[in-house]
Amino acid sequence: MLVLITYDVSTLDTSGKKRLRKVAKECVNYGQRVQNSVFECILDASQTLILKDKLTSLIDMEQDSLRFYYLGNNYKTKIEHFGIKKSYDPEDVLMI
Repeated sequence: MLVLITYDVSTLDTSGKKRLRKVAKECVNYGQRVQNSVFECILDASQTLILKDKLTSLIDMEQDSLRFYYLGNNYKTKIEHFGIKKSYDPEDVLMI
């Protein structure tokens, strides 16, 4: 299923900047960055639980925000893209 992950990490101090880097790095391991703090991830139920656990352990619940949007398997009809960045198919081959 497609899961959209968004986060807002307070970077007023050095510990916040460190948390921000860790959250972004963890999200890169699971999906594609589509905007600064937004990732599209194709995950199954167990991957979702693992990632949610990792990310909630990294953020400060008093200062940061983390959101998961579950778009499901039929996500292509739920996404519209306009503007500069060309859209991609998250289930297509990823070349590194």
